[in-house]
Amino acid sequence: MRRWVLTFTVVLLLAVGGRGQERAPVVEILSPEPGEAVIGVTTLRAGVEPADAAARVTFFVNGRQTCEVERPPFECEWDAGGEVIEHQIRLAVTLTAGGRVFRALRTKPLRYDDKVDVDAVQVTVTVTDDNGRFARGIPRSAFKLYEDGKVQTISHFTSENVPLELITAVDISGSMTPSMAKLKRAVKEFLGAVPPRHEVTLLGFNDAVFLLTQKTTNPADRVRAVDRLAPWGATALYDVILRGTNLLGRQIGRKSVVVFSDGEDQGSHVALGDVERRLQTSDVTLYMIGQGRGVSQEYLKRIMAQLTAPTGGRAFFTDSVDELQGAFEELLDELSNQYLVGYQSTNTRRDDKWREIRVEVDGYANVRARNGYRAVPQK
Repeated sequence: MRRWVLTFTVVLLLAVGGRGQERAPVVEILSPEPGEAVIGVTTLRAGVEPADAAARVTFFVNGRQTCEVERPPFECEWDAGGEVIEHQIRLAVTLTAGGRVFRALRTKPLRYDDKVDVDAVQVTVTVTDDNGRFARGIPRSAFKLYEDGKVQTISHFTSENVPLELITAVDISGSMTPSMAKLKRAVKEFLGAVPPRHEVTLLGFNDAVFLLTQKTTNPADRVRAVDRLAPWGATALYDVILRGTNLLGRQIGRKSVVVFSDGEDQGSHVALGDVERRLQTSDVTLYMIGQGRGVSQEYLKRIMAQLTAPTGGRAFFTDSVDELQGAFEELLDELSNQYLVGYQSTNTRRDDKWREIRVEVDGYANVRARNGYRAVPQK
């Protein structure tokens, strides 16, 4: 009797778990990500696997229906407005087999202290010799770090295989149409050359910002994402710098944003001052590659220098897209030869005041690093 009961149980389990059982579709919100800060035109994107399991995909933002899509790709554009505030994103998927599946997440408001902890200040340092060559193998003992003129004790130091989280933002405004093919080829070569151990996020921007791939370490995935770039619209330069900075993680390691743009800001929701303040509260190093008007107009060159220099980065200028390869190679060489220095500040006050940072390296006069940070009060 016991043997018969056992056999019956096994047969029943096989019947329930066999081929006749339908697997529930996998449903998720791909964009935006949970806790992401969004601004301006934002892509709402859903993932449904298998895709034919969805008869209809509906997005709701803050309780109101925003869009409805009946076939893949399940995405649409939504204007998050000019202020970075919290939003509730809700996804409803109507299944072809009947029933609905729901997912939800919240974006976050912009807090300027997100990337700065006064107790742990990170500084990325670039050192070159008198001939402009990057200096390698410098010992920790050669570095001296000052905050507001007071010497600080270095708590961590890394000179080899320093992790890098890289945001690459590419201008896809309408003015880029004649150069887009060559630009895409140069960007592919650049992203393909970034070592696989580093995480790369690719953004396209015109009068909106598009997240094309996030934190990928696969060079092939980076290169394929470039194929999605297509030129149209105006140029939201300040928006993309803000978005890229907000996307970077909080972990120990280098964080860089590389922005290629051929023109002045023409459609951002934020102002230049907003971007400068955000950079002051972040440990990101900003690089900009100016082309076209960014080379011929002096005021645009000044703006690029104004944004990059305080972060320890710099601006590159090319007369044509054909020269981009050289700029990318120079930038990649720099990103591969940097030092990461950290310290705990002797000034523990969060008084929203600017703290000046100075880095000295024994035997080297050419030292580039962020020139300070703002210690924003905790909220």
